[in-house]
Parts: sequence; C-alpha cells; structure tokens
Amino acid sequence: MRPLITLTTDFGAGSPYVAQMKGVILSICRDVDLIDISHAIGAQNIREGAVVLADATPRFPPGTIHIAVIDPGVGTSRKIVYAEIGEQRYITPDNGLLSMLASQNEPQLVISLEGDEYWLPGRSHTFHGRDIMAPVAAHLAAGLSPAKLGPRTNTMQLLNWPQAETTSHGITGEVLYLDTFGNLITNITSSDVDRIGEAPSLVVECGGQQIRGVVSTYGAAMSGEVVALFDSQGRLEIAVVDGNAARDLHLRVGEKVSVKAA
Repeated sequence: MRPLITLTTDFGAGSPYVAQMKGVILSICRDVDLIDISHAIGAQNIREGAVVLADATPRFPPGTIHIAVIDPGVGTSRKIVYAEIGEQRYITPDNGLLSMLASQNEPQLVISLEGDEYWLPGRSHTFHGRDIMAPVAAHLAAGLSPAKLGPRTNTMQLLNWPQAETTSHGITGEVLYLDTFGNLITNITSSDVDRIGEAPSLVVECGGQQIRGVVSTYGAAMSGEVVALFDSQGRLEIAVVDGNAARDLHLRVGEKVSVKAA
C-alpha cells in the first residue's frame, strides 16, 4: 500500500500554503497519497486542532503520517516533534496539538526534530510547515528511519483537558469546541449521562438555555429548535436544527454545561 500523509492546518480552505506543502512532499516522494483532514481549524486554535486530530487520525490505516500545522509560536524556541501514538505517526509543533491523543494513549516514541539535513535549505522563520514538517514527512514516507530526525525526548507540551464531573445534582461539564456547523460539542459523554437517567427525562442547561430531553437525531425536532443529542464520538452536543447554535445562542468554548434528571 502507498504511504499516506494527512494535512491538518488553520490555513483556510482556499489557502495556497497547503499547495506549497504538497508540492514539497511530492518533490521528495512521488509515491504517496495526500489526504486533507481539515484546513478550517480556527486561526491559531490549538485546542480545536487537538480535538480534530484525536477524533480523525485514529481512523486511518496503521503507519499513516499526520502533519498538523496550527503554529502560533512559529519561529520561536518551541520544538517540532515526531511522535508515535497508537498506530499512527505525527509531525507537529510541540504546543499541545497532540495532548488529547496523548491523554487517551501514551506515546510510544517522541523525537525532537533537529536533523536539519532533512529540512529545506534556506528555510523561512514563518513557514515551518513547508520548510521542515513537509520534507520530513516525505522522507519518512520514502523510508527514512525516525531515529535520524533527532534525539528522543520524554516531554511534550500538554494542555489541560477538564473532565466532566458527577455531582449530587447531575453532571457538570463544558463546551469543548465548536464544529463547522456551529454545534457546541461538550466534554460530557453518553456513558456519563447514562448514569443519571433516561434520555427523554433529562434537562440540559447551558448559557441560560434549558433543553428538556436528549434526542437521537436532528430530525426529531423542528427547524430552529434548540436540541441536545450525542455526536458521532459519543459526546453531548447542543445544536439548533437548521441553524448555528454558537451564533444563534451567543455561546462559545468554555461555557458551562449541566445535565440533570427532571
């Protein structure tokens, strides 16, 4: 099977920067398949990038190389790392992008990228995705041993990922991120909710909104109605049917969410 390299960035869907990275990769290794996960990560939104990587990348075949460029610290002393987590391989800035994955599965190998013979010459201070990460990924796809990239390290930057808490009144969590539809994805899981009652009898509260019952699909409610349901990852989400919950409800990441029995 041909090697796979995925790209996740905050460059925007129409950005020419993505094409530059792909051009570098194909100039070094033509025998590779390039897959776009997303280029619509919020600008410099490391947390959103971390969630998207944790949701999407484990679905790929073992050995896939994943490049993620959400890099507000580009050009500073922050490291770039190569990491093996589960059956996947990653090249990212060391800024917390891998922290949700690492919280779910201990990395087997982390290397600090220091072997500049595999970087582009005359590299810029502002585009390490093109000048460092892309060529390194291409060399790995062509068979380069990760050991040649630099020294092993035992540390990575980790973000704090708050867990939902069960109290005597129910469950308290928060909005984890906003998806492209404006749905509010929380850190409350279906297994959390199962412990406190049946879906139709629950009350979900967030930002002054009170939602009675957790539905199974968007189609279970009328257009414009605010609903709570579980997303494809098993996380509680708040949505507006045929609308945009983040915009319509004026809610954002970090908003407190509670679930209780009616």
